[in-house]
Amino acid sequence: MTLTSAIPVLRVSDYPRARAFWTDTLGFSIAEEGGDPPRFGIFRKDKATVFVDAWHGADTHPSPGWRAYLHVDDVDALAASLDWPDTEGPTDAVYGMRELVVIDPDGNRLCFGQDVS
Repeated sequence: MTLTSAIPVLRVSDYPRARAFWTDTLGFSIAEEGGDPPRFGIFRKDKATVFVDAWHGADTHPSPGWRAYLHVDDVDALAASLDWPDTEGPTDAVYGMRELVVIDPDGNRLCFGQDVS
């Protein structure tokens, strides 16, 4: 199993405001959005990717949202190799990813995903 990238997941309280910041101020493009109206976005510039999540509120909100998204080439091998009790999955998401959530000792939810689309 190889990690291929790590992406921060930033929680925001106002998605349209965050969207404008990432696109207009920082010059990122929108790779994908989710929700109607959008409350989640994937923003890219050069080799950088950031997830912006308003589904779960501001950063201080005690919600179950991811704190990072890490791409792997074999999520099932990762799941089998872990000796850690706080995991969820792997499960197949509707957007073409197979995902495993690992909860660290401080409660941070780290999602490991493999593209299966």
